Amino acid sequence: MTQYGRISPGFAPLLRRTAGGFCACALLLLAVPQAASAQGRLDARYEATLAGIPVGKGAWTIEIADDQFSAAASGGTAGLLKAFSRGSGTSASQGRVVNGALVPTGYTATTVTAKKSESIRMALVNGYVKDFAIDPQPPVDADRIPVTDAHRHGVFDPMTGSMLRVPGNGELMGPDACHAGQAIFDGRMRYELKLDFKRVESVRAEKGYQGPAVVCAIYFQPVSGYIPDRPVIKYLAAQRNMEVALVPIAGTRILVPYRVVVPTPLGTAVLQATQFLTAAAPPRVPKTQ
Repeated sequence: MTQYGRISPGFAPLLRRTAGGFCACALLLLAVPQAASAQGRLDARYEATLAGIPVGKGAWTIEIADDQFSAAASGGTAGLLKAFSRGSGTSASQGRVVNGALVPTGYTATTVTAKKSESIRMALVNGYVKDFAIDPQPPVDADRIPVTDAHRHGVFDPMTGSMLRVPGNGELMGPDACHAGQAIFDGRMRYELKLDFKRVESVRAEKGYQGPAVVCAIYFQPVSGYIPDRPVIKYLAAQRNMEVALVPIAGTRILVPYRVVVPTPLGTAVLQATQFLTAAAPPRVPKTQ
């Protein structure tokens, strides 16, 4: 998740700056109303590797209630990468649960390295980015394709976009989990992510979840906020071997990344959960007079 168009899912901004984590946001929320609300929580830990070498670690917590949700991530460099470049980051999103659909209202992300720090803030209203800011403000680049007001409609922030909702009441772990795609805006760049079903496999975390995972292919298409001649943008748009393995948050029809695999010129980048503790929360009982 470096300057790979800052493709990120919802994990810690620092992990978004590693090849292993940059496309975890490939999972998109499909905001189709459902009759039943759901409640669940997740406490996960992830490790990023590049060509088998550890480069980062992060944590992700999610709370989904019957009428609201929140998610927070943090991470930092690890292993060999930490010896050369120290860095850390945090990100968070929150919003409402409307007829079973996650509707984000706010997103923040901060990264800190030895050379600089950066903060991103966004406010959303029903899929429209009403306000956003980057601090410090990046320099103007005439080659960058501008983000128009139209590009800020019908989008999700990176973290909410990492939580994929499977509509309906049918099979949760199947082809329906890999939707056609959605739109993401991360405060700088607007892009499309397409998913295609590949297979269902069994996974087992070192701690927590063991069971089926839905594996989807990921395809990246930049829309605006990027510089067309950047080699990394061309590389990502041409990739046909990126994939993500999704597993459910207990008590919900929300799937989140368990593993992300991305080929890079330096070797295969992998972001994988080492801990995935998830539990359904009992439904809230309305108070009676």
